[in-house]
Amino acid sequence: MGMTITEKILARASGKRTVSPGDVVFANVDKVMMHDVGGPGVWTVFQELKPIIGEVEKIWDPDKVWLTEDHFVPPIDKQSAENIKILEDIAKRYGIRKYFRYGLGQYGVCHTLSYEEALVLPGEVYVGTDSHTNTTGVVGAFAAGLGHTDIAYVLVHGKTWFKVPETLLFRIDGELRPYSTAKDLSLYIIHEIGTDGANYKAMQFSGPAIKAMDVDERATLTNMSTEAGAKNAIIEPDERLLQYLMSRTSSPLKPVYGDEDAEFFEIYDIDARTIDPLVAKPYSPGNVSSARELSDVEVDRVYVGSCTGGKITDLRMVASVLKGRKVKVRTEIVPATQRTYMQALREGLIEIFLQSGALVGAPTCGLCFGGHMGVLRKGEVCISTTNRNFPGRMGDRESKTYLASPLTAAATAVTGKITDPRDLIG
Repeated sequence: MGMTITEKILARASGKRTVSPGDVVFANVDKVMMHDVGGPGVWTVFQELKPIIGEVEKIWDPDKVWLTEDHFVPPIDKQSAENIKILEDIAKRYGIRKYFRYGLGQYGVCHTLSYEEALVLPGEVYVGTDSHTNTTGVVGAFAAGLGHTDIAYVLVHGKTWFKVPETLLFRIDGELRPYSTAKDLSLYIIHEIGTDGANYKAMQFSGPAIKAMDVDERATLTNMSTEAGAKNAIIEPDERLLQYLMSRTSSPLKPVYGDEDAEFFEIYDIDARTIDPLVAKPYSPGNVSSARELSDVEVDRVYVGSCTGGKITDLRMVASVLKGRKVKVRTEIVPATQRTYMQALREGLIEIFLQSGALVGAPTCGLCFGGHMGVLRKGEVCISTTNRNFPGRMGDRESKTYLASPLTAAATAVTGKITDPRDLIG
């Protein structure tokens, strides 16, 4: 029996000819990421284990580890400032040279940097200190988030264990209609299978609709897989993806593809042409309605940003709506990375945002996780391009967050009520 792409990557990484779902393998890791929340957590593990394993004098391969400051930058308080210092110390102590620092050249949200900078390549095993590490499966890698203790082990030994996940295959036929996006498709899938529908499973996406998407849109799909409980999400590399990566790295690419006779746990066939602009209501990404059904919901704020909705493709969508229009409610737009920000500048998107009355922030995770950059007050209602909307996610527990595509968020910014972009643009 053949193997899926996820199984083939884990087989290669664990030195096995074949693996099957449910097998427990000890796999070599190719790349590791730590950010300004996870890195200090890993450092704490090193200190707690010192009486048992002694001082960690060196890590297995500093060139395979990269760091980024994205969650609490600029620091919000003394603790977050200290976390940055710990990250600096980790980089210096262990000789980690790939360090993306806030306000120092290229920096921004880890999950966008991972493929935008070609830090992770097809066929690799990549782990990070963040639950949305799944995002990087967009390059055809096995990408998964791990806890601090697991990452600490990987840093010392260069390997870790995985239970080989069963794979759910989502075959997306047709092409998305104008004003429907990968975010709408993601919400549709989560609504269909539930927020636990892919628990510890691999979500693999394929089909004409996927091939028609650019890399940023595909990354929205892999990113949102976390909200369905997936262990990892993955898309087999195609020429568009390989060309994208080759424009960013001279490293050789070794794409992995699943076998034709690979067996999937379940196959979902979805017609992209049936997907309307959708919105996830409080307090679950699976609590989905069409945007039109929510047209009487007034919002206080609009947030465009994060690993889910702050990429250059997202910003282009927002600009296509805001050009020549004024926002009616407070609207914050945060590019995911500095490279994205500069591209938006070159394309005139930033000027469009500012002329519309919106605010443009520096590249960070921003408001997404409710810790920084303008959290929501009690009772405040926000429509956001981010990925989570549980109570308190973006601020007060009694605030409300609606999740939507960049197009729907931008249309809502113009009207002040949740708006299907087709009803604004026609």
